[in-house]
Formats: sequence, C-alpha cells, structure tokens
Amino acid sequence: MKNLELKIPPAAVWLICALLMWVLAHLLPFSALPHLPTVAITFTMIGVGVGLAALWSFHKARTTINPLDPSQATHFVSKGIYQLTRNPMYVGLVCCLLAWAIWLSYLLTWIGIPLFIAYMTRFQIIPEERTLRLKFGKEYENYCLKVRRWL
Repeated sequence: MKNLELKIPPAAVWLICALLMWVLAHLLPFSALPHLPTVAITFTMIGVGVGLAALWSFHKARTTINPLDPSQATHFVSKGIYQLTRNPMYVGLVCCLLAWAIWLSYLLTWIGIPLFIAYMTRFQIIPEERTLRLKFGKEYENYCLKVRRWL
C-alpha cells in the first residue's frame, strides 16, 4: 500500500470522490433528502475560504504547496488557519464534498466524504507528517500535540 503514498494529488482524489458521489446519485437515486441549496452554497464558501486562507499562509511563509513532495518544504506553517487544524486545505476540500452531498440530496452520496478522509489520512497526511517530523523535529512534534490533524 505504500506505493500509493503521495502519488495522487489531493485535488484528483477530491474529484474522484465527487464523481463517485454524482454517479451514485444518478445510478442509485433512492433515499432522497431535502434539497438545501443555501446550505450547500454556505459549505462551499466555507471550504473555499478555508482553502484560500491555507494557501495564503503558505504564500506568506514562502514554502511549497506541492502536496506530492513535502520534503521540499522550507518551513512548516503553524500560524493563521493552521492554529485550528494541521490540514486546512484538506478540511476545505471536505467542506466542498459536504456541500456537494447536500446539493445532490441523496443519502448514498455521503459515502464520498469518509472515503476521501480515509484515503487522505492514510496516503497523504500520514506520509506528509512523517516527512515533516524528520525535517523539523521537535518543533513539529510540539505543534502536532497542540493542533488536531483534522478539526
């Protein structure tokens, strides 16, 4: 399973999950839920806002945003949105998947969210954290003790 670590860009994983959710809504359209477009739009805005805040923090720190090669990081970011979660970009993507599930309005589509979280945790976040621990040592360890991985 190690061969999947840091191989698929998070945006691609997100897109695969979003497409799976859409297919499920169209192939197995049962267990309809109320259509709540305002709620879906709100979660989209939250997700985009959290993601942009994370990108801005990386820009200010002048470090790489390349999720496939965390060894290129010149700093680990712990300010701004990173005081709330160690992975705000991924939290933002989850919020957008949540918005998509709400928009699609079918119970079965919600499976995409835990699939995304599980894949990202195992094949993206854990390898990133391993690399950052090696690169930044005790400083990163202390940060991990104070700030949660997701929320």
